[in-house]
Amino acid sequence: MFRNRFWLSLVLAVPVVVFSPMVGHLLGYHVPEFPGSAWIPPVLGTVIFLWGGAPFLRGGLTELRSKQPGMMLLIAMAITVAFVASWVTTLGIGGFDLDFWWELALLVVIMLLGHWMEMRAFGAASSALDALAALLPDEAEKVVDGDTVTVAVAELAVGDVVLVRPGARVPADGEIVDGTAEFDESMITGESRAVARGVGETVVAGTVATDNTVRVRVEAVGADTALAGIQRMVAAAQESSSRAQALADRAAALLFWFALAAGILTAIAWTVLGQPDDAVIRTVTVLVIACPHALGLAIPLVIAISTERAARAGVLIKDRMALERMRTIDVVLFDKTGTLTAGAHAVTGTAPTPGVSEGELLAWAAAAEADSEHPVARAIVTAAAQNPEASRLGLHGTGFTAATGRGVKAAVDGSDVLVGGPNMLRELGLSTPATITATTRGWVQRGAGVLHVLRDGQVIGALALEDEVRPESRAAVAALQDRGVRVAMITGDARQVAEAVGRDLGIDEVFAEVLPQDKDSKVLELQSRGMTVAMVGDGVNDAPALARAEVGIAIGAGTDVAMESAGVVLAGNDPRAVLSMIDLSRASYTKMLQNLVWATGYNVIAVPLAAGVLTPIGVVLSPAVGAVLMSVSTIVVALNAQLLRRLDLDPAHLAGTDGTDRQAPAPERRPAPSTS
Repeated sequence: MFRNRFWLSLVLAVPVVVFSPMVGHLLGYHVPEFPGSAWIPPVLGTVIFLWGGAPFLRGGLTELRSKQPGMMLLIAMAITVAFVASWVTTLGIGGFDLDFWWELALLVVIMLLGHWMEMRAFGAASSALDALAALLPDEAEKVVDGDTVTVAVAELAVGDVVLVRPGARVPADGEIVDGTAEFDESMITGESRAVARGVGETVVAGTVATDNTVRVRVEAVGADTALAGIQRMVAAAQESSSRAQALADRAAALLFWFALAAGILTAIAWTVLGQPDDAVIRTVTVLVIACPHALGLAIPLVIAISTERAARAGVLIKDRMALERMRTIDVVLFDKTGTLTAGAHAVTGTAPTPGVSEGELLAWAAAAEADSEHPVARAIVTAAAQNPEASRLGLHGTGFTAATGRGVKAAVDGSDVLVGGPNMLRELGLSTPATITATTRGWVQRGAGVLHVLRDGQVIGALALEDEVRPESRAAVAALQDRGVRVAMITGDARQVAEAVGRDLGIDEVFAEVLPQDKDSKVLELQSRGMTVAMVGDGVNDAPALARAEVGIAIGAGTDVAMESAGVVLAGNDPRAVLSMIDLSRASYTKMLQNLVWATGYNVIAVPLAAGVLTPIGVVLSPAVGAVLMSVSTIVVALNAQLLRRLDLDPAHLAGTDGTDRQAPAPERRPAPSTS
């Protein structure tokens, strides 16, 4: 709306300015004259006022009715006074010389430009709810008399049985009545590992069966599902976080009362002095120049340039308030999985038994897992490919079979090879060899998954698999703490896993085993302690917390829901980019204040001069000079905002790493992680 009105108003404003006698006098040119030329400014000016100025007139009326004056009412007052005064002059009523058509046109055009720029920087929060709804499949395979019938998800009812195939999403909350499969629940719970679910266990709408087909009896549909509950939390959190008033609006409110009071006093003073004509001229001049172009552009210009600079640094700003709030952040709450960690399994340790090398252990395990699509299998195959010895051996498996929750089996180079966890060892009546027991026990204590590799019934070693910490996370945490910002971590993972990551990164506070519905409450808990919170996450389960926090920051590699719920999106997956946001927020806020001081400072000086307070000593501010000074003020604001382009927002530079990880300070500098 603002864009379309801006362009048309700009086209109409050009002839208004060109044919304005006041502009011609100021610039020293002769205004073109022909039959009807004198009516060009009033006719086109009226169109600009009624059509281009309509959003401000409506907004001003709304602010007036709500008794909360702001930018809209200030603009509406200025353009209305200019419109009426200009028509009075055009019609020759009273003999006044108050030709403000050109000023009215430029004021509307510049304010439309400012609001258009502002709206472009504003994120549409409601799209988060659409992204959540998109997680559900459109159709489901309903089981009817032993056969499957494709139906719309909306047609499912409690008690229906649906078939969920490998790779398909669960259409509704329910209980498994047949089959066993591993489910990727990371989008809902944040748990990075696929979770085995069998008969009698519940599954949640939106999660994905990764390996086998199961039948699920529907227990909740529509508004009763867990996903719908998350939608409601997101909506409530977004509503609660949208009540802050913008900095420019607060300044505009003060300026409105200042201008109104100055106008009233001017009218009274000149009337009492017996000069009613001067009272009208001075009052009109005060009210028109009380709405400077500079104030309308002070914030939008900074936001537009900040948004551009941030985008170049991989930070996408969707909500202007996020940009303002980030400078006040006391604590950054990071989700663990997919944010501080890679969100994918990686082999982080090998423990071969005597006589078996590390390369051989990886080669045998990878050969057995090669035909599996499980994330753990992919991690083992990747680790073997990166090991020179394992790659050189080039072992291949045949006859692959998988047992959900226990492990895999394959024939490799004439030997039977099994790879699995503790359940597999128990079923086979085996135990971990004493030579590697101490190592595997340490893995378990820190929360790593442990897989044993068997060849012809003998354990030849074990592998540790964990959600790998991003190499940039350590530098990001240390740099935030150096800036006086606390760092907390929240995760649905087991406590020992969370505490291990917290110790490794030097996290100030750790929230472990947090259910999706509780992430939102943890943000509220931090806020109840008087802290201003920035939440960084990437999953569906993070959406309510992202919306609830003063600043929600989504990892761009995450889900659409997280990105739509956040006010800021990191285009990559580097947590150090949070530093860019903090430094940009502080710098842009400084520029906002400087611009507002200049814009409002101009009024503090110009309005009294326009009112005629220095008339006794011969200093008079004419309407034309006031309008010119207003334009100069706009140029100063624009040039000052451009200085933001010199800001360095490279995350590596800000973290002091320049592409390499900075070593975290000694442990005694970091408070011991606490859990909640």
